Amino acid sequence: MPGSIHRLLADDHRRLDALLDRATADPARVDREAYAAFRAGLLKHIGMEEKILLPAAQRLRSGEPLPIAAALRLQHGAIASLLVPTPTPDVIATLRIVLGMHNPLEEDPGGLYEACEKLAGNEVAALVAELRAAPEVPAAPHVDGPKVLAAARRTLARAGLDVTALPLTRQE
Repeated sequence: MPGSIHRLLADDHRRLDALLDRATADPARVDREAYAAFRAGLLKHIGMEEKILLPAAQRLRSGEPLPIAAALRLQHGAIASLLVPTPTPDVIATLRIVLGMHNPLEEDPGGLYEACEKLAGNEVAALVAELRAAPEVPAAPHVDGPKVLAAARRTLARAGLDVTALPLTRQE
């Protein structure tokens, strides 16, 4: 049975998925307002995990990071790199694929959220309160161009994602 950390963060994944769906409901154009809310929300969500959840788990493991922490951090960087350029069909399709691979590492049984629930024990309520109080993350304006996309491809590759299998492979 998922605990309160799992519920909070998995529900946030669903909220973000719904915003992305709303942003792309019209195949002819991206709803910029919905995408901006998705982007800001995803940056905040990543911040919650990077600045609160993973450090708490490391503290609760006497300074030893969770075995999955390094991979999650690399994937968070890859996801953030996809939020830099203006959303195009390729960027959004790649983002969906990456999130589809990433979210189960956090949500599935034995994933990040379950591990943190077990580690936190009687500190779960305090950790949830800290997660709920996490600040918004300011989103910089989009930056476009071949260097931005090349950097995103490199970040995806560093995260162990096969960029040749992702839509964001054409050179622009």
